[in-house]
Amino acid sequence: MAIVSDEQVIKVLRLYNPWWRMPSAIKEESKPQKRLAYYEALKMLKHKSIRRFAVLSGVRRVGKTTIMYQIMEHLIEDGVNPKNIFYATFDNPILKLVNVESVLSIYESLYPIEGTRYIFFDEIQYTDNWELWMKVIYDSRKDIRLIATGSASPILEKGSTDSGTGRWSVLKIPTMSFYEYCRLLGLEEPELPENLRITGLVKMSKAELGDIMSRFAPLKNHFNRYLTIGGFPELVLSDDDIYAQRMLREDVVDKVIKRDVLTLFHIRSPLLMEKLFLYLCMNSTEIFNATTAAKELENITVSTIDSYIEALEMSNLIYLSKPMDVGRKGSLKGKPKILIADAAIRNAVLMIEDILSEESELGTIVETAVYKHIMSFYQGSAAQIGYFRKAKDNQKEVDVVIELPRQKILCEVKYRNNSHISATDAVVELCQDENSKVTNAFLITKQLEDFGIAKNETVTPIFRVPAIAFLYLLGKAEAEGQNGKL
Repeated sequence: MAIVSDEQVIKVLRLYNPWWRMPSAIKEESKPQKRLAYYEALKMLKHKSIRRFAVLSGVRRVGKTTIMYQIMEHLIEDGVNPKNIFYATFDNPILKLVNVESVLSIYESLYPIEGTRYIFFDEIQYTDNWELWMKVIYDSRKDIRLIATGSASPILEKGSTDSGTGRWSVLKIPTMSFYEYCRLLGLEEPELPENLRITGLVKMSKAELGDIMSRFAPLKNHFNRYLTIGGFPELVLSDDDIYAQRMLREDVVDKVIKRDVLTLFHIRSPLLMEKLFLYLCMNSTEIFNATTAAKELENITVSTIDSYIEALEMSNLIYLSKPMDVGRKGSLKGKPKILIADAAIRNAVLMIEDILSEESELGTIVETAVYKHIMSFYQGSAAQIGYFRKAKDNQKEVDVVIELPRQKILCEVKYRNNSHISATDAVVELCQDENSKVTNAFLITKQLEDFGIAKNETVTPIFRVPAIAFLYLLGKAEAEGQNGKL
């Protein structure tokens, strides 16, 4: 006897697909502003010669479901019969008890359907053997185009490698860039030269740079807010930032850690996982030592720490930045820096009241935002991204190292009133050393007036660029399809 009846499933499916009865209902779920992933997923869904499913991966509340609704709205406006569009979320307690094949079969029994079916499966990792069912659907049902979402990316990527090669692609969706934040709020865009890139700033005169930087001034208050509440679309649109942080803490952190991570990765001690995540928030952007963490947290082994860290990374809650060699300078080995996926998550967890007045906190937040933007910008490219710290004099560090076949780029964050760097700073030493083969170096500053070539005499010039301009231009280039081309 089945645990769930077909009638129960049908009731849920009708609830999730109101456009079957009233096509205009999709407008209530969709949003006008569209992210880059929308266009990538739509292209994959509708491509005439290459049939490929798309799997959207990202932390909760990042906007994956909204992207699917926007694509559904596009299909209906494009003349697709609304009954040919089917949405189901396996996060639903009833649908969790039903496999993919049964859900699809019940849907197709409801109406006489002709032509291509457009299937949208949310939180696909909650259904058993999802990758096998998607493989079967892809191979046996040429009349189906499919988009799925999931919150645990490496689980999805493993399924993609095992069964999905040539069948579906995983599109990672980070939280919104600062540029997307501005677009979502409908802010007036600064008038900038066409196709302006960050590397192009280095070639400009001081007067040209001054003119460009002044155009970011109207966005300054919004940039401070972005650093506080982050890039979660729903929270960006909120008119109550304190309540937004509370919702972030409850919806994203509590649900992901207390439910998703525990369920998907079979975590035995929820309390230890919570303690570890709090520890990571308190030590974000610092070198992470599992042995030290095990001692400070007590009653936890290094192997448990390692497995919990892996689960948090898989759940899109943290980034692991690994040490990288630059030239002949020996680097620290084997110890990653851990950064929270969005600075707003850290802010919400630690409940710091006045972040913007604490210089050390601001430095951590901006370094986190810079790393996230860079990871998103170079997604899908051949870039290796990490950090540099000297092995012998390990106080000398470069926050972000980007290595490509023909480029080696250094990014050092100095988000403070005095961004001075001395001749002994790591970024200066590396830019002085021809063997380091550094092609570009950026010092990311706080003040809009703090820009231009640094005074240090180096083989590779170090270019000072305000954080607001650096993040805006990086996000803009990505949104325009120029990602990977700094």
